[in-house]
Amino acid sequence: MTATYTFDIVSTLDGFGSYGEGGDWGGYWGKHGPEFLAHRLAQYEAEQRLVLGANTYREFVKILGPSAERPDGADPINDRMVSMPTTVVSSTLTGPLDWPNATVESGDAVDVVTRLKAESDVPLRSHGSLSLNHALMAAGLVDRVQVTVFPVISGRTGTDPIFGGAADFDLELLETRTLDGRTQELVYRPTLHH
Repeated sequence: MTATYTFDIVSTLDGFGSYGEGGDWGGYWGKHGPEFLAHRLAQYEAEQRLVLGANTYREFVKILGPSAERPDGADPINDRMVSMPTTVVSSTLTGPLDWPNATVESGDAVDVVTRLKAESDVPLRSHGSLSLNHALMAAGLVDRVQVTVFPVISGRTGTDPIFGGAADFDLELLETRTLDGRTQELVYRPTLHH
């Protein structure tokens, strides 16, 4: 049996994964509440392997800082994410990485994740890594797309449209949850639309 692969992404209502210059929203657009944070931590505490693309890995290191400089306990979700076994799929990075339990896998992302799914005895989860996950979705390797929609529209400052450039997909809704009375978590099974 192959490991389940979840593409986990956060978004504004208008489909942006982050904000650019002039955006002063803060993390999670300033809309994270205690229920969301507890739920998010529980999702990441489960035993699993994190899969990141090189750009997302670089961004996480930039945001979180090198492991030697990161204070323990400052943010339990980020602490857990950093401590998870992690595979970074990259043709430009070489190890060792400044990220505990992280390895670099070079080569075609579809081949790397196909092998990971076959060999892993724990689920795989990827946060962000848009181009990587678009390619994996097109190859039929993404079992679940988890989109957490925050109650904001960032039409002026939004960047990184979460599905911009992706193929067309039909989505089967598997789960839905409202967190803190305002944030929606939607989990879908994607199927390439023909």
